[in-house]
Amino acid sequence: MASARPAPGGPSLAAVPPSLAERVRFTAVEYANRPENLPEEINWVSEIPAGITGVLLATEWLDNVPLDVAVHSEDGWRYVLVDPESGAESIGELVSPADLDWLTTWWPSSATSPSTDGAPNPGVTWTGATSDSELGFGAARPAQGSSLTARSRPSCPETPHSDHRAEIGRPRDEAWANAVRQISRGLAVAVDYGHLRDERPVDGTLTGYRGGRQVPPVPDGSSDVTAHVAMDSVASAGAAVARCAYSLALQREALLALGADGGRPPLSLAGTDPVGYVRALAAASTVAELTDPAGLGGHWWLRQPVGIPLGSAVAR
Repeated sequence: MASARPAPGGPSLAAVPPSLAERVRFTAVEYANRPENLPEEINWVSEIPAGITGVLLATEWLDNVPLDVAVHSEDGWRYVLVDPESGAESIGELVSPADLDWLTTWWPSSATSPSTDGAPNPGVTWTGATSDSELGFGAARPAQGSSLTARSRPSCPETPHSDHRAEIGRPRDEAWANAVRQISRGLAVAVDYGHLRDERPVDGTLTGYRGGRQVPPVPDGSSDVTAHVAMDSVASAGAAVARCAYSLALQREALLALGADGGRPPLSLAGTDPVGYVRALAAASTVAELTDPAGLGGHWWLRQPVGIPLGSAVAR
């Protein structure tokens, strides 16, 4: 806290609060090595620090948290396995009770499914849709540079083509809940491509990227494997920790509500202020890209306050 010392015999001066720039401390959380040219004032750690007062921003983090994929077979939900070298799929064991509970809550369907021990369970309903995560392999932990590791088992029959796939988002719920738990007072923001309970994708969203191009999602370590997020499930997990309501909106809606305008500047400005016109045109192009519903505007913004009112989090 900076303060001013009054002159002898003069009037006292009120303490001068530090500026925002003086109060903010940036910390990047990343498993990769610290970049060589990163400014020294930016801290670089591999785990989310505890006791955060401020903003925690997770941009396209949750879609890389590993998860499992299940397929609805005749005897219930079973994990989908994948060969980590060829990408060939096969059916694995029945899902665990914890994963079955998640599916029951967050992936409803008009079809009934047996329980994990193979006994009929007529009271459980299931969704015939598949989540945005993996187009069908059971993945668990990082391996050989891949963001997902396949479960594998020899002599398993190949997975039949089925639209009844589900991506089990429980690990992402747990990751987000732990992130929110590190905040003492402030706001957690997750920005990711995702979907909601009533609109789960039927054939999944698991895909791979290599060199900026989309490739088959084979977990052989040669590409980044990613999948969309069950945003409402994640939001619920964070709210349970924060004990406070969350806000969930598309990026396009959020930016427009904050006053973003992707409209082109008037052409007349080019004649009176050419430099200003170019700047305004560049800004409009950036906003248009960020709010494109078929692109970045399709991101979801999840805002979870901790110890502060939700309304203050959206103030300009």
